[in-house]
Amino acid sequence: MSLLETPLDARIYVAGHRGLVGGAVMRRLAAEGFTNLLTATRDELDLRDQAAVDRWFDRERPEYVYLVAGTVGGIWANSRRPAEFIYDNLMIHATVVHAAWRTGVKKLLYLGSSCIYPREAAQPMAEDVLLTGPLEPTNEPYAIAKIAGIKLCQAYRRQYGCDFISAMPTNLYGPGDNFDLESSHVLPAMIRKFHEARERRDRAVTLWGTGAPRREFLHADDLADACLFLMREYGGDEHVNVGTGEDLPVRSLAELVRDAVAPDLAIEWDTTKPDGSPRKLLDVSKLRDLGWRHRVDIGHGIASTYRWFVRELAKGGVRGVPPAPEPQTPSAASSPRPG
Repeated sequence: MSLLETPLDARIYVAGHRGLVGGAVMRRLAAEGFTNLLTATRDELDLRDQAAVDRWFDRERPEYVYLVAGTVGGIWANSRRPAEFIYDNLMIHATVVHAAWRTGVKKLLYLGSSCIYPREAAQPMAEDVLLTGPLEPTNEPYAIAKIAGIKLCQAYRRQYGCDFISAMPTNLYGPGDNFDLESSHVLPAMIRKFHEARERRDRAVTLWGTGAPRREFLHADDLADACLFLMREYGGDEHVNVGTGEDLPVRSLAELVRDAVAPDLAIEWDTTKPDGSPRKLLDVSKLRDLGWRHRVDIGHGIASTYRWFVRELAKGGVRGVPPAPEPQTPSAASSPRPG
């Protein structure tokens, strides 16, 4: 049964509902009219703990699962925390997939990452280039965990007949992203850097690398739309790329962010820092042949994400950004005495 035939009160579990993608999936499901959305915070459920996950699935009995949880981050975070990235993601994928099989989940969508493809893969990267060459060293542990997730879904499909599918998105951005400068991806880090430079009235912003690598970016709302589309329309063994099919140099991306946030700022590049893969562009012809295309233009997407960032920053609600200190009221001792 696909989501197209699913009752609006079906029990749908979104693993990772507080993240960038999970939040977008929740919004999209709610917009479609689904009313029985199941969630669990990290404090309520450690997805690395098989026994805890089994107990939760036994109690909640989800019928459909969006597995979009995981430990994620940019080049710096991957290089500093490789053990966390491989362990957390391997365990999260394994526990949820196993519990979904054991409790008879009707359909599961596992979300991977475009970093699964070889560093020197021919561009754009089609699904069949997986495991044809060495991975990008800066995020290899994370990529291996993501590849294992694909193989896990395929193995449970082949051995047990589970309707478990996999989608591999390109680089993502949008409301609800992580803006921590040490662990975030390139686009949210740029937005925060330019915003804080503007607030300080700096002359320039310094960014990592040369700006030469080319990257593809997809708005989280587009990805959520694609996830629901695949749950309705796809039931194959092979993973499906999800992206725009369009890329641009990181230098051009920086200029788009600068123009949206602080047009007068100069951009300087710290070429002592690594660039990562020279190019990452997905071949999305398979998804387009199924009938799906992205809608959000990157310029408009960056501008709307920055507007969200400013609104939420004023409320102290941006992930990865500590809330501003409360303004101190003068104490009685320091207040001027009435004349």
